[in-house]
Amino acid sequence: MSRARAQPAAPRASALPRLRLQSRNDAPVREDGRFVLYWMNSAHRTRFNFALERAAEWALRLQRPLVVLELLRCGYPHASDRIHRFLLEGMAANARRLAGKPVLHYPYLEPAPGRAEGLLEALGAQACVAITDVFPAFFLPGWVEEIAARFPVRLEEVDSNGLLPLRAADEPFATAHSFRHFLQRMLPPHLGDFPREEPLRGARLPAPRPLPAAVTRRWPPATERALWGAPEVLARLPIDHSVPPVEHHGGSEEGRAALRLFARKRLARYAEERNHPDLDATSGLSPYLHFGHVSAHEVFSVVAAAEGWDSGKLSTKAGGGRSGWWGMGESAEAFLDQLVTWRELGFQTCARREDYYTAESLPAWALRTLEEHAADRRPRLYSREELEGARTHDPLWNAAQRQLLREGRIHNYLRMLWGKKVLEWSPSFREALDTMIALNDRHALDGRDPNSYSGILWCLGKYDRPWGPERPVFGTVRYMTSHSAARKLRVREYLRRYGS
Repeated sequence: MSRARAQPAAPRASALPRLRLQSRNDAPVREDGRFVLYWMNSAHRTRFNFALERAAEWALRLQRPLVVLELLRCGYPHASDRIHRFLLEGMAANARRLAGKPVLHYPYLEPAPGRAEGLLEALGAQACVAITDVFPAFFLPGWVEEIAARFPVRLEEVDSNGLLPLRAADEPFATAHSFRHFLQRMLPPHLGDFPREEPLRGARLPAPRPLPAAVTRRWPPATERALWGAPEVLARLPIDHSVPPVEHHGGSEEGRAALRLFARKRLARYAEERNHPDLDATSGLSPYLHFGHVSAHEVFSVVAAAEGWDSGKLSTKAGGGRSGWWGMGESAEAFLDQLVTWRELGFQTCARREDYYTAESLPAWALRTLEEHAADRRPRLYSREELEGARTHDPLWNAAQRQLLREGRIHNYLRMLWGKKVLEWSPSFREALDTMIALNDRHALDGRDPNSYSGILWCLGKYDRPWGPERPVFGTVRYMTSHSAARKLRVREYLRRYGS
C-alpha cells in the first residue's frame, strides 16, 4: 500500500483544488483517445464529487465522451450478500442519476474471482486519460497502485473524502485534540473549495458512444435486475451468503433521505440524546459515507443550512476545543466533531501509516501498558465463534452484537463498550484486536473504513491518554463496564429489541 510512486500532477488550469489531485503514473494524456474514463471506485455518487468534476473537465477540454466505470469485484475480503447488495444499490442509483446525461455509465459485476482482470487495462487502451478516487484503507490503495503501474495513459487520483484535503497535513496525529487544533488553524480556506453540487449540470459534453464490442462481450454490463441486488443474482456469486442483506438500502437517494431525516428530526437533540440507545438520535449516515453514497461536504452543507450558518461565524481562536469554534449550536457542533474531527483523523492516519490496523500503531504508553498486563488472568474467556454468535454472559454486550448481526451497525456509544469487553474476554490484546476487526469488517456496513479502524484501536488506547487507576488486563487503558453503561444510559428498549 505504499504511495511512493504518487507524484503531484503537472500544473494545469483547473477548478479542482491542487491538494486534492495527484497523478499516479508517468504515462501521457493521449489526446486522440476515444473517451475520458472515470473509474468510480469509492466515491459512488454523482453529487459533490471532485473526481467526477475533474473527469467532466477533461472530457470538455479534450472534446471526448465521458465513461463512468463502476467495477464490483467478488473476491475482495469479506465479500457478502450484505455488502454486495448495498454496493449494487448504489450503482443502481447512479445508473438512474446518469440516465439521460451526456455520460456512459458502465456497471460491471464480476461473476467469479479474476473475471474482471484486464478490464481496466482494456478501457485504458482506448482512453485519453483516466481519473479515480482516493480511499486510504482496505485493499483499494494497493489495487490503484497495481493498476497505475501498468496503465497505458495518465491515471489521476482525486481526493473527495473530507473537508480537509488529505495532503493538507504532513504527519499523522496522536490525539483528537491535536488534530482538532490543526483543523481549526488550517481548515477555513478549504471551506471555500467545495465540490460542485451537480458536476454535470450544464456540462456540454460530447454525446456518449458505445464501448467497443470486444470489451462489452468479454465484460458485459450488469443487468438492471443485478443492480437491484436480486436474491437469485446474489445467490449465483461466490461470496459469503451467511451474512444477509439488512433492511435499509444503499445508494445516494437513500443516503440523502437519511441526511434529511437527521437534519429535520434528530440534529437538534443530538448532543443531549446521542449516547442513549433507546432514543436513536444518531445520524445513521456512516454506511453512506463509507461507500461514498453521500459526501461529507453535502452533510456539512445540510447541517450548516439548518443552523443558518456562514463562515463569518467561525471563531478566530484555534484552541482545539470540541465546541465553540464553528459558531453553531451545541448539537451541531457535537455532530461536526464526529463528522469532521474524528472521521478525518482516521483518514489522515490511514493515508500516512501502512500499519494503521495493527497494535504497532498504538501510542507507546498504550502498547507498553497492554504488554505489561498481557499475562493477567482474564475474568472470562470467549472464543471468536462465541463472541460472533452473541453467546456471552452479558446481556447488553450480546444486544450490541445482535444489532451488528441484524443491521450491520452498533449504536455509537455501545460500539466503544463492545470493543472494551472483547479486550477483557480475549486471551491477549492482539487477539482481541484481530477479533474486533474480523467481526466488524465482516458484518458492519461501515466496516473496512478508516473511521472503523480508529474506533477499534481507540478501545486499546489509540488517540486517548492513560487513565487511572491501573487495572488488570487494561493497565492504564480507559476502562468501561456494561453495568455502568446500563445505569447511566437509557437501554431498556434497546435490550428488548435486541434481546435473545
